[in-house]
Amino acid sequence: MKLFDTIAVFSLSIFLILSSPNFVKGDIEITEQPLSKIAIHSAVFALRDDASIKAYPTVLGSKGEDFDWVTIELQHPNPSNDDWIGVFSPAKFNGSTCYFENDTKQQPPYICTSPIKYTFANYSNWGYAKTGKSTLKLRLINQRADFSFALFSGGLSNPKLVAYSNFVSFANPKAPLYPRLALGKTWNEMTVTWTSGYGINEATPFVEWGVVKGQRRHRTPAGTLTFHQNSMCGSPARTVGWRDPGFIHTSFLENLWPNTKYTYKMGHILPDGTHIWSKKIYTFTSPPFTGQESLQRVVIFGDLGKAERDGSNEYSNYQPGSLNTTDQLINDIDNIDAVFHIGDIVYSNGYISQWDQFTSQIEPISSVVPYMIASGNHERDWPDSGSFYDGKDSGGECGVPAETTFYVPAENRAKFWYSADYGMFRFCIADSEHDWREGTEQYKFIERCLASVDRKKQPWLIFAAHRVLGYSSDKYYAIDGSFEEPMGRESLQKLWQRYKVDIAFYGHVHNYERSCPIYQNTCVNSEKTHYSGTVNGTIHVVVGGAGAHLSEFAPINTTWSVFKDYDFGFVKMTAFNQSSLLFEYKKSKDGKVYDSFTISRDYRDVMACVHDGCEPTTLA
Repeated sequence: MKLFDTIAVFSLSIFLILSSPNFVKGDIEITEQPLSKIAIHSAVFALRDDASIKAYPTVLGSKGEDFDWVTIELQHPNPSNDDWIGVFSPAKFNGSTCYFENDTKQQPPYICTSPIKYTFANYSNWGYAKTGKSTLKLRLINQRADFSFALFSGGLSNPKLVAYSNFVSFANPKAPLYPRLALGKTWNEMTVTWTSGYGINEATPFVEWGVVKGQRRHRTPAGTLTFHQNSMCGSPARTVGWRDPGFIHTSFLENLWPNTKYTYKMGHILPDGTHIWSKKIYTFTSPPFTGQESLQRVVIFGDLGKAERDGSNEYSNYQPGSLNTTDQLINDIDNIDAVFHIGDIVYSNGYISQWDQFTSQIEPISSVVPYMIASGNHERDWPDSGSFYDGKDSGGECGVPAETTFYVPAENRAKFWYSADYGMFRFCIADSEHDWREGTEQYKFIERCLASVDRKKQPWLIFAAHRVLGYSSDKYYAIDGSFEEPMGRESLQKLWQRYKVDIAFYGHVHNYERSCPIYQNTCVNSEKTHYSGTVNGTIHVVVGGAGAHLSEFAPINTTWSVFKDYDFGFVKMTAFNQSSLLFEYKKSKDGKVYDSFTISRDYRDVMACVHDGCEPTTLA
């Protein structure tokens, strides 16, 4: 680090520590999971005959839809602006199945299941506190069980159950839903993962697929996974946040022709021979052959999270950019070939119902292009669970829902590192929630991934991890003075340099920042918009501003930072051929490009000898 930066960081650290009373060393400031604000174990019954809540229609998705709108009518003779409505699923939310993690002295009556979403009674009627009457609409997705609606007074911290509604349900609650495509372990394979209510003893899952306009259809069986309450590592995932995740099915579509459009649909065969089908026929385009020169477009971001299109759960402004980013990708889906979401997927934080809601939100994306994920602190971290960090950011999930809900081509999904090839790209995806330092199992994987790529065929070498193992001007990293995750790049930078990694991407920090091509804290190229010639340093990009509450930058300008943006956005890379790459940072609010650069070079430029990146030679 340069002397000027060192002095500035020392002064800045004092300022930030004094001005950040909520700072927790080693973590990034986040907002609270909205459902965690509900003290549901403290709820008491205060039912009133003169209060009522009614929901209609009682049957949802009558035309096969996987979401529908419900109208809620409520009346309360003693209304307050603290009154709120909880959506419970399954509809019966009594205490018969309560599991208390630490306290066995709690006495009934109590409610032991968190609602899957909530809204305040005055959300669409500011006159509710005077009239005691309100009508509002809520959007529900099919989550394999019925729903009921409960009216509470006393606010979120002191809930009193005043009235509860009739039950509503989807016409086919067990239907196969929310397909997630992913790249397989070979270039000519695509995996299809989906969720249903059918266990292996109830129905046989499969995918029916074939070339668009082709007459031949294939049927490929699917494997089935699930997880249970005792698979969770702690509360709330093991207690009030628990909800049955249904069954997760994955089918492997093999021997695909390159760059070919296929159709597919998910199905289940019941014991009587009846077929249950997904709501529609989906399409995808198969990956190109490894090294094939063709137009290839990849989107990458971190920390998306989820949001509710009906406005519920949003009073803490939890994931303010999530829907904008999602909708920009949906609108541009015909110009996207693959998506990499590098950690902090849902921010469910132990409330398992949120995984269904996230897969529903991204379904128009994940059903069309491969949706590849990486592991973040909000998926994995929990004390004494094998994670590198001993925090509680996963809410007790300890990686299980992420590893089960999404497929990645890892040798062991509990160790969430893997390589993925897409045409001219090689992606080396690290798991920052496991030790990456020199000598570890993951370090050896990273080196194998980087070393094994044929740069003549795949010139674009990309490294990605959730936490910032490279460079970031975030104010919390500035306190440490390293501008990185502690111990982040010390072991890895020599690998990036030796194998000439083009770009390294990170999430975790909720903003956007791009560095110069850099090695050992020194910029090795003064260009900002076009890079050509020898690869003598790696460009580091923080792209964690896809949806979660934004993170502030340090109020100093580091010498290596080229572009910073305190806003929501994502990156799109376009490889035109083996010599030309376009990088674009787009804001989620309008989809326009706010930062970009190009790379143009020849094969000899990749192979050229640079500092700490030379192949051995001999004079013999």
